[in-house]
Amino acid sequence: MQNVLIIGLGLIGGSIALAIKKEHPTYRVVGFDVDEKQRKMAKLLNVIDEATNDLNKSVKEADFIFISTPVEQSIKIISHLSDIPIKKNTIITDVGSTKKKIIQYALKQLPDDVIFIGGHPMAGSHKSGVVAAKPHLFENAFYILSPAKTSDIEHVDRLKELLKGSKAQFILLDPEEHDEITGIISHFPHIIAASLVHQADRNEEKLPLLKRMAAGGFRDITRIASSNPMMWRDILIQNDKVIAQLFDDWIAEMNKLKQLVEEKNRDELYTYFSVAKEYRDGLPDKQKGAIPSFYDLYVDVPDYPGIISEVTGYLAKQQISITNIRIIETREEIYGVLRISFQTDEDRKRAKQCIEMYSKYECYID
Repeated sequence: MQNVLIIGLGLIGGSIALAIKKEHPTYRVVGFDVDEKQRKMAKLLNVIDEATNDLNKSVKEADFIFISTPVEQSIKIISHLSDIPIKKNTIITDVGSTKKKIIQYALKQLPDDVIFIGGHPMAGSHKSGVVAAKPHLFENAFYILSPAKTSDIEHVDRLKELLKGSKAQFILLDPEEHDEITGIISHFPHIIAASLVHQADRNEEKLPLLKRMAAGGFRDITRIASSNPMMWRDILIQNDKVIAQLFDDWIAEMNKLKQLVEEKNRDELYTYFSVAKEYRDGLPDKQKGAIPSFYDLYVDVPDYPGIISEVTGYLAKQQISITNIRIIETREEIYGVLRISFQTDEDRKRAKQCIEMYSKYECYID
């Protein structure tokens, strides 16, 4: 029997555990978390087979170890693991969104007969904690694997077989390339979103209506600024060199655009936005990426008491789960817009059919 240890029983760790249990029901999945409530909840929900508070004992017995914690915490865990006798050829992997520094640290700290494979499942959710864990969280998502040593390539197949139930798309990436890619498509966009929010905050006092008017599109394009501040602090520190270069590139880009505006260069401004539109429209729309997708459904609803419970009641009949719901705009005696967010595109499509079947409300996807 193979023993799998999950260190960190949040959304990612819990979803990995469920995917393994689904594909390998005879494997023993043990979970550890510093939060006793998370451990108990994971066991209660059958996310794991056994909860442990004895990390040292579980490490010694493990054939696979998943470090499912934020990147800075993962470094501390690897340091702790280096003091524990680990079975030969035990595979240790992480789930962090930076790879170079953590792999370098693992090579330095862990014994030569232990296999470290950097991992990064590029999927997530707007919910957190083990209660939000799902075995299909990583389905069709890229799952990056970065072996610490070239000789570890043969062990990658063992890890992929273990994670087969996740239905993820596994890609082998050099850690430097991984950090550059995630810096561009994930880390820096979070910086931009946060900076836009700061800009709004700085101007709110002199423009009292700003916050109220920012409730529409501005709120949508800055959604990712609501991410965990501690997690993003640690990610930027871990990927500092890539981020520093992206700052230089971004400043140069903004200076170029600023000059076009100052020159009132109509043709170049049109081309700038046209090229951006063309590239954006060509991005895959069914592929999960580094930033969790937002599967929103918009419903035109009349403004009267009980409208939200009415619509959610329709969804409950079809057992369709939602992740968020909000009325974007309501005015007396006219229709408002109800925005409902879902975990998957499939849930969104089912919801649209459901609401249109039970009501006359118009549903659309922006």
